[in-house]
Amino acid sequence: RWGLAVFVCASLACGAAPSLGWLVAARVIQALGAALLTPASMSIVLAAFPIEKRAVAVSLWGAVGGLAAAVGPSLGSWVTHHAGWPWAFYINLPVGLWALWRSTSHIKEAVKPVQPRRVDIVGLLLMLLAVGTVVLAIVESREERWSSENLFALIGVGVLSGLVFVWWARSRSDALIDLSLFKHRTYRFVNAATLVFGAAFSMMFLGFFFFLIGVWHYSLPMAGLAVTPGPLLVMPTALLTGKLASRVGHRRFLLGGSLLYAASSLWFLGVPGSEPNYVLNWLPGLVMSGIAVGLVLPSLSAAAVSRLPAAHYAVGSAVNQATRQIGAAFGVALTVAMLAQPTLQRADFTSMYRLHAGLALLTGLLCLPVDTKPQSS
Repeated sequence: RWGLAVFVCASLACGAAPSLGWLVAARVIQALGAALLTPASMSIVLAAFPIEKRAVAVSLWGAVGGLAAAVGPSLGSWVTHHAGWPWAFYINLPVGLWALWRSTSHIKEAVKPVQPRRVDIVGLLLMLLAVGTVVLAIVESREERWSSENLFALIGVGVLSGLVFVWWARSRSDALIDLSLFKHRTYRFVNAATLVFGAAFSMMFLGFFFFLIGVWHYSLPMAGLAVTPGPLLVMPTALLTGKLASRVGHRRFLLGGSLLYAASSLWFLGVPGSEPNYVLNWLPGLVMSGIAVGLVLPSLSAAAVSRLPAAHYAVGSAVNQATRQIGAAFGVALTVAMLAQPTLQRADFTSMYRLHAGLALLTGLLCLPVDTKPQSS
């Protein structure tokens, strides 16, 4: 509930922001609210279902997110175009307030905390420094005002901060991330795959808008509508995957989805830029990518916590979701570095789609050791 309340208040602050600086600050607070909300909801879902039904429950949890991803771009672009950008944030208020009201009577604590935990401020700052400096180096890699020496120095600071973060986490009982979670083999590989897939997912999704607006010259509302069919397929695919994974495990769906995601990248490599044909050239790749995300994304979330004890559901899920967001930050940075230019042509997307295909295949390789097949089987 705290996460939801913070998210709603921050949405109001975003819409009312008088300047870009205030908007960025409000967005940071909004992200903190979402960071509190997402893993907590996963923990509640996991604790509410017996082990044989958790795969389906988590897939449904992920499918709802897929539905939101389908509605969000088209609705957000339409609202922004017709009512102005503040209403892209104000639209969260009625939904958030309704959810907050319903949560007071319908949601119970999944697991009572064993002992209170303090916020690891040092670990948080080290993590922000590690991710932020590397992302900054990627985004600014094509800017002439940054020399190669400065960019490598930024990357060095990021890597060093990451190493110090690991050392700090090992020496603290109340560290930001409980590194003991990574003693579980499946958890290690799932989080590595989540990091890579998070980058691939954000690259693909953001790249859609760059291509449709910059190459095919769609308007923002039209581009939002054009990408909607793909995410709409996430929900039915995730539900079916969850039912089957509860019997056979997640590995085959992770592998198949990764291969299909790579295939969608290769499809988009062949999309012509001069003659837009949405149905023949764009929609097939969009369908493949939507099904692939429905196979992989909920499976990663479910597999991450499949071998963890109930007391670690929340923190295990939180680390996995944070890992995906870190990957997404890298993916956005790579996409901006490759595509942020005044005019775009079809050839500008070749490197992005090739890199995306490689990341999708790497996701599949990292999922090979993942074993979530039910013990009774």
